[in-house]
Amino acid sequence: MSSLPPWLAQLLPIVILLGAIGLVLSRLPKVELGHTDAFRRRRFFNWFPLGLTYAFLYMGRYNVNVATSAMGAQTSNADFATIFFWGTLTYGAAFLLNGPLTDKLGGRFTILLSAGGSAVANIAMGGLVYAVLKNGWAPPGGVVAWLAFLYSVNMYFQSFGAVSIVKVNASWFHVRERGQLGGVFGILISLGLYFAFDWCRFIAEAAPVWWVFFVPAALLVGFLVLDFFVIRDTPSQTGHPDFDTADASSGETGPALTVPQLFGKLLSNRVILIILGVEFCSGFLRNAVMQWFPKYAKAIGESGGFVASNWGMLSCVAGILGGMFAGVISDRIFDSRRGPVSAVLYAGLLLGAIGAVFLLGTAGAGWSVVFMSLCVIGVHGMLSGTATMDFGGKKNAGIVVGIIDGAVYAGTAIHALVYGAILPTGDAMKDPANWKPWPLAMLPLAVVGLVLASRVWNAKPQPRAAPLPVGDVIPGALPGASSSRTGTNG
Repeated sequence: MSSLPPWLAQLLPIVILLGAIGLVLSRLPKVELGHTDAFRRRRFFNWFPLGLTYAFLYMGRYNVNVATSAMGAQTSNADFATIFFWGTLTYGAAFLLNGPLTDKLGGRFTILLSAGGSAVANIAMGGLVYAVLKNGWAPPGGVVAWLAFLYSVNMYFQSFGAVSIVKVNASWFHVRERGQLGGVFGILISLGLYFAFDWCRFIAEAAPVWWVFFVPAALLVGFLVLDFFVIRDTPSQTGHPDFDTADASSGETGPALTVPQLFGKLLSNRVILIILGVEFCSGFLRNAVMQWFPKYAKAIGESGGFVASNWGMLSCVAGILGGMFAGVISDRIFDSRRGPVSAVLYAGLLLGAIGAVFLLGTAGAGWSVVFMSLCVIGVHGMLSGTATMDFGGKKNAGIVVGIIDGAVYAGTAIHALVYGAILPTGDAMKDPANWKPWPLAMLPLAVVGLVLASRVWNAKPQPRAAPLPVGDVIPGALPGASSSRTGTNG
């Protein structure tokens, strides 16, 4: 592939992998739920542009990593940590408002709001960088403070993305189909990371750095227009009948609970609390790997190595494999339970972190964190992308994904504070030995996540309308829902 343009050489393995996965999935036995071919086609045209919008939201979210590296002396690693901290803190806190709003307004409306708001914020960040680098403007308070503010605005609108995609898909997919959908969620995240790191790096190398913000903004505007005409919240809005998805909202006919009542029910449920803890660890670990490996490689002079120069592509391939592995075995081996596969992947995260500790300064460190990317995206797809639908149900998916993704970004914000304080600066960054705090800080989170994931081994939603199994049910996330015992010996 050396004669191909660099962008095509990196895109080709992803396309081949997606084709292979599509072939394998097409040959798996179908989950027969009575869907017509016409329904399946319309469902594809609903979730596919929705998913690509989510991927380009990722591009407009993590482009700040590439941009701050490309701005040279204007921003340091500590400055990036500051900008990222305030953005992710805003993202996590916004879920408390945006989760209930999505349940009320519908996922179609809020994905449009997310794409439009993020596009405007990215245009503003690009304009700021243009004014600073091209015209020599010195903004009052400094460029870092302005970027932190505008990035926080961006992240507020970004927080509608995951909530919207889960809210819409909860009405279109049965519980027995959602593990595979969680794998697709992982693919979308992975493509977004590829766009954010590799495409943005290509842009930064070929054009002034402000285009790293302008290009994602243009793509988001394009998908906003497409989504307006294509996406619908429920099958009935497209002429197909709605159906019972057999999740935690199934059979629930009582009066709607208030938002405080829903929060109370969710936060008093053991399964949800454990998933919150697991996803806090996932948020820390995902960004410890994703955000800091490129900066580590650049600092120690390995930015031209295979893993560093293909970071977006390798992260994408790893995430696709992790997401589909998790989704397929969850539905087809573990009877649509999300806990067992999450525990298996957390064991992989722990092994990867241990490997990175001993492989710093070698090419093996990069491959260790690529493997960790595979594991953590698989976990995130299972819990934030799938368990949120299962335990919230299509009626309350927004508020549940809001709470759980809020925990992810609480972990992300803490990660930014920790790494901003413990990682080397200046000339000390050039010595790989000084980067040892980077993988060491991952170890306790990997251990805690593994222990917690093992405690939801048997957790599974039970619809109100279904007959309850004898002696194996505890109160679920919401009134009328139930879930299997959380112990590993349940």
